[in-house]
Amino acid sequence: MNDPWLPQQAVVMEKVMETPDVATLSLKLADTAAHQRFRFDCGQFNMLYLFGLGEVPISIMDLRQGLVQHTIRAVGRISRKLVALEPGANLGLRGPFGNSWPIEEARGRDLVFITAGLGCAPVIAAIRRVIAARPDYRRLVIMQGVKHREDLLWQEQYERWREVPDCQVLLAASEEKQAPFAWSLGMVTTLIDKARFDVNNCTVMMCGPEPMIRASMHGLEAVGVGLENCFVSLERNMQCAVGLCGHCQMGTPFICREGPIFRVPDIRQWFLLEGY
Repeated sequence: MNDPWLPQQAVVMEKVMETPDVATLSLKLADTAAHQRFRFDCGQFNMLYLFGLGEVPISIMDLRQGLVQHTIRAVGRISRKLVALEPGANLGLRGPFGNSWPIEEARGRDLVFITAGLGCAPVIAAIRRVIAARPDYRRLVIMQGVKHREDLLWQEQYERWREVPDCQVLLAASEEKQAPFAWSLGMVTTLIDKARFDVNNCTVMMCGPEPMIRASMHGLEAVGVGLENCFVSLERNMQCAVGLCGHCQMGTPFICREGPIFRVPDIRQWFLLEGY
């Protein structure tokens, strides 16, 4: 990382509209040397800055073909402008920030990914790295929930994952009238009972809306998974990304500095407080 306070100029090289309000931007740093040095750990985020408007934290989806990829939903003032950018547009980038998913520590264990909505983006790189080192891990389970089937991003990728040895892909749609083929009706938490993994030798990684994460925590406990083996990626109003502004503080931890990924017992006392 360069100066954490100084945005580097980046250029939109490619743009893919995943849905009418979700875009994947592939970025290249204008400084060739800085771009070649850029590396990230699975689960980290960048601060994307629009000159004269402000910046927002966006998870790094992956580093593909030499380009830094971010998938962004147009939900706020800045994210709507980011989604509207076209190839050739300039923006600022600070990062990467934060810690990473424990994929190295999880070698030799079953891996379970539980995501919902756009929460799948922060785990894409982790899943790809696990698959690239498939013999180092045991069973792989991927659970994803959306409202409607057409909301699922990267459907072809999920189909490819179904073909990976000893990999179970489970999909749920909460607002469909009937289940599409190979899908379940309901929230992603309804898939936990259908998942096949060793509750005594697994590592669980979760991201998505916080109500879903809370419900997943309870569902995992109900089937015997120890929460010390469960990790979550949290989102808060991060404005400085280095633990100084206080906007993302949750109890003792700062999400940007100690997170965004936490072992569940380390944040449970604050995370489960109503309205916190």
